[in-house]
Amino acid sequence: MKRARATKRRRTGPRPVDVHVGARVRLRRTLLGLSQGKLGDALGLTFPQVQKYERGANRIGSSRLFELSQILDVPVSFFFDDMPDETKAKPSRRVSGLRDRSQAVFESDALSRRETLELVRAYYKIPDPRVRKRLFELTKSLADKTKKR
Repeated sequence: MKRARATKRRRTGPRPVDVHVGARVRLRRTLLGLSQGKLGDALGLTFPQVQKYERGANRIGSSRLFELSQILDVPVSFFFDDMPDETKAKPSRRVSGLRDRSQAVFESDALSRRETLELVRAYYKIPDPRVRKRLFELTKSLADKTKKR
């Protein structure tokens, strides 16, 4: 009895889940002040491989994800936190009778931008919590005024 051969479809670009997980790796690495090279050294990888993980170009396997969680001092679930609902809701393959739904192209959110990460790191370097709070309130009020225009 011959088995039907599964056909592989070519994907255009990385999967949204891989992009999200990679962005979370980058977020945590940056917040800790680690370079891609240092993280690569800790993982036994080159920094271009870390770049590929962070872009979502290469998937991160479960054992590597576990290793990353230990190096970055976060639970494995951290990498899936704040995942957009549209990314969670769409299976990427046909699974025993479920209709085939392709994942929408994932757009990088504000948390993965370098500017945001640098801002957060600078904010937490302010030693006085009262000053941090006042800066936070100022930022919120500026955002609200810009939004109303």
